[in-house]
Amino acid sequence: MSTLSENNFQAIISHAKEYGFVFPSSEIYDGLSAVYDYGPNGSELKKNIRDYWWKSMTQMHDNIVGIDAAIFMHPTTWKASGHVDNFSDPMIDNKDSKKRYRVDHLIEAKADQLREQGQEIAADALIAQMDVLLSADDYAGLKQLIEDHKIVCAVSGTGNWTDIRQFNLMFSTQLGSVAEDADTIYLRPETAQGIFVNFLNVQKTARMKIPFGIAQTGKAFRNEIVARQFIFRMREFEQMEMQFFVRPGTQMQWYNYWKEERLNWHLSLGLPREKYRYHDHVKLAHYADAALDIEFEFPFGFKEVEGIHSRTDFDLKSHQEFSKKKQQYFDNDIDETTGKPYGNYIPYVVETSIGLDRMFLLILSNAYEEEVIPKEDGTTDSRVVMRIPAKIAPNKLAILPLVKKDGLPEIARQLMDECKSSFKCFYEEKDAIGKRYRRQDAIGTPFCVTIDHQTKEDNMVTIRHRDSMKQERIPLSEVKQLVLNAIS
Repeated sequence: MSTLSENNFQAIISHAKEYGFVFPSSEIYDGLSAVYDYGPNGSELKKNIRDYWWKSMTQMHDNIVGIDAAIFMHPTTWKASGHVDNFSDPMIDNKDSKKRYRVDHLIEAKADQLREQGQEIAADALIAQMDVLLSADDYAGLKQLIEDHKIVCAVSGTGNWTDIRQFNLMFSTQLGSVAEDADTIYLRPETAQGIFVNFLNVQKTARMKIPFGIAQTGKAFRNEIVARQFIFRMREFEQMEMQFFVRPGTQMQWYNYWKEERLNWHLSLGLPREKYRYHDHVKLAHYADAALDIEFEFPFGFKEVEGIHSRTDFDLKSHQEFSKKKQQYFDNDIDETTGKPYGNYIPYVVETSIGLDRMFLLILSNAYEEEVIPKEDGTTDSRVVMRIPAKIAPNKLAILPLVKKDGLPEIARQLMDECKSSFKCFYEEKDAIGKRYRRQDAIGTPFCVTIDHQTKEDNMVTIRHRDSMKQERIPLSEVKQLVLNAIS
């Protein structure tokens, strides 16, 4: 990360705390590493992102329905899914600092250093070598790669490394009243399995016909050893996932459909296309026949925000094997090749999986701007503005009576009552109007409306646009519709 990008990222982190977006968890007890709480503005923004995703999936697609599965699941679920045996990352410890690193993160950080030094070809070659060795599970080769490139620990500054070994990322706990008699269960590391084990329940009760999808949002938990980059990688996080069940042989058609559809969802928020890219997986999971990441250019570089995966029939087939209960679908449609119904089969699955916390950080990173404003006298002013898309902003409208007397608060409260059932509003009387504008800029409120003494005479108000700072007089009766038009 360049110094400029690092400074910008640190400014975003500080801003997020100061303006009630994100707080370190348990901060009065010195916090808990890689765990965060969402404040008043952050919880609203997070909810708005979640709702926007949910609506795009379940309301805008007539063949997708939602569920809300429990966090605790039968432990055999995770045996069937492969998480008990395979959900691990190759890790390496520095013998001097005792600090543990994920191997791919360690090598990627070295590649980033090479890029900052203008050695793009060397950086790309290093990543390519890493991908090949990871694909082959060649841990001796990976350690040699680390040693050959003189990669050192950020704490001790030494390259005194242990051998590489696997580390399971699931949190375990006990289910039962007495620990000695309790069964070991896991906090779910993903939400997808709650969808798979409910496949037949949903298909039958919702009367769904293939192709169809099941969507879910919810918390997941991973014991990340190297959790970093603020809320980008946490131990407790939220996912928004959709599993799309298709006829075998059609999965690539749907994989390409969802690849485009999901990128278009991001762009529908007004986010810049040039900050996005696709990254096809070199190393595929054992169950996948295609996979890619939708990456966004954060201040710390291009990173994954959403994954599209063609999971074949692995999940349903595995749950059928472990549960001894058929996970099949009877397809009445006619196969043009045979002239007969397709009959019974285990559907294939195309998955879209986006991290809600990462999407939240994406919005903050893209929205944050320190703006210099030229003044008429030749001097400059400045402001910090969060250009959050209006449709997901924590507050859509700030209602600001110019003074706390002369009947202006009463008019403002009446407007508040008229608007608050349709969108989130913020009311404030304190401080000069300029200071109030700056506070609303800093939390991303797209519109401010000022009620002044002239309003009492002509029912006109001043509405201010966050991004352009343009102010215009409009009828009081038109404020609600103007905001609704902007967020629809």
